[in-house]
Amino acid sequence: MADTKREIERKYQSDQDELPDLTRVPGVASVLDQGVTRLDATYHDTADERLNASAVTLRRRTGGSDAGWHLKFPVAPGVRDEIRAPLSDTLPDELAALVRSRVRDHALLPVIRLRSDRAVRHLLDADGRLLAEVSVDTVHAQRLTGDGGTAQWTEIEVELADDGDPAFLDKVEKRLRKAGVRPSASASKLARALAETAPDGTTAPTTAPATAPEAAPKQKRRSRPAGKPVTAADHVLAYVRAQRDALVELDPAVRQDIPDSVHRMRVATRRLRSTFRTFRTVLDPETTDPVATDLKWLAGELGLDRDQEVLADRLGTALAELPATLVHGPVADRLATWSRARHSGAHGRVTGILDSRRYLTLLDTLDALLADPPLHKKAGTKPAKTLTKAVRKDFDKLAGLVARALDLPPGTDRDVALHEARKKTKRTRYAAEAAAPALGEPAKELVGAMKSLQGLLGDHQDSVMARQTLRELAAVAHAAGESAFTYGVLHGREEHRAQVAEAALPEAWTSIRRSTAL
Repeated sequence: MADTKREIERKYQSDQDELPDLTRVPGVASVLDQGVTRLDATYHDTADERLNASAVTLRRRTGGSDAGWHLKFPVAPGVRDEIRAPLSDTLPDELAALVRSRVRDHALLPVIRLRSDRAVRHLLDADGRLLAEVSVDTVHAQRLTGDGGTAQWTEIEVELADDGDPAFLDKVEKRLRKAGVRPSASASKLARALAETAPDGTTAPTTAPATAPEAAPKQKRRSRPAGKPVTAADHVLAYVRAQRDALVELDPAVRQDIPDSVHRMRVATRRLRSTFRTFRTVLDPETTDPVATDLKWLAGELGLDRDQEVLADRLGTALAELPATLVHGPVADRLATWSRARHSGAHGRVTGILDSRRYLTLLDTLDALLADPPLHKKAGTKPAKTLTKAVRKDFDKLAGLVARALDLPPGTDRDVALHEARKKTKRTRYAAEAAAPALGEPAKELVGAMKSLQGLLGDHQDSVMARQTLRELAAVAHAAGESAFTYGVLHGREEHRAQVAEAALPEAWTSIRRSTAL
């Protein structure tokens, strides 16, 4: 089984072989010499270094207390999540799955071998607690591909102890700088090894390459915008690229069942689909429509897990808020059993989707689309007019849906109409998000207004789904000889929440119409 460790560290380079006196760092009472450890690590990547391009590292290391396979994902500057698996001759399946969104069908190969002599010191406080681990690493790097270049250097690492205060690293750095030690120019040993062992005239890639040339749309292209965003296409493609990156980066989190990851991935999928539908005069729909179809499929599959997650949280919170006198029977246990069963099945299905050929081909197609965009008639225009017109078109459609819903009497037809308005609200919000860098404050204000409306309509739709689930749970409880009273109480409260949302909608919508500046 793999486990995950949050790693917070800083790297330094120095012309000296010895560490300065670190007992002068505030808070450090003693420095304990842990001796020298010999480490031997082989780093794996694709031939075109896809993992390195996204600052992800995968290695098999022997020596030290944590020998095994290590997969590191960037979290923030100097912060990485390290996922560890036991030492084995081949890459464990669970780690291979976590890099699949980045490597796709490309083979993982040994690219760099690092052999290090690590001299370790522990910085302890007055109570003997570990504050940080400082190591001086003498590194020998060997490239395992191409001409097999070599390099050698010495560096200093300072890694914060588990649950330590990151501010402590600032104190250590202040002391190191006074002694002439300076921050490393490379983000990692691997990055430095790749740079220093690269054949003359070559450099490691800095962005993920497009893949699957066969997936690239086969049609005549217009010139692709380049440089700083200027045209309508520049801004639309920047938004598309950000959502493509989100899909790739969230894939491992979804596989690990990290809270909210499914929701965030689903939102990125919807943003992409909405962008292709809204900006049809910028990106040719002949190419983007099939991609949007696959994105709709992916969002639907992700929704099976996300919808259950939202319902379970809503019903659990509502039950916890009830007075004990209104809770009859094992309602909490039945709700927990329902939640676990639904989630287990949904998560397994989502993981299977992320391994599917259709999903991986979709990622390839998005790469190809960004590498060679299907620019349409308005692609090269100035963004103000083109993007404003597209956003306004979505807003006008939303206005018609809201008006229709408000004209209907309470009931199923109105519930359906409000749900359609909610979906159009999201699309209008995403359109405004894409246009905001070009249109400025009016678009940003529309994003805020749509977010507020989305919350109101979302609460209504969640109430509709919660009432349906409560009716199902009540029927099961009744069949088991349990009281269905509490389910009825919760159903009534959900009905009231829906009524409150419906009553607030006219005023909220009037306010939005008056304040919209686009």
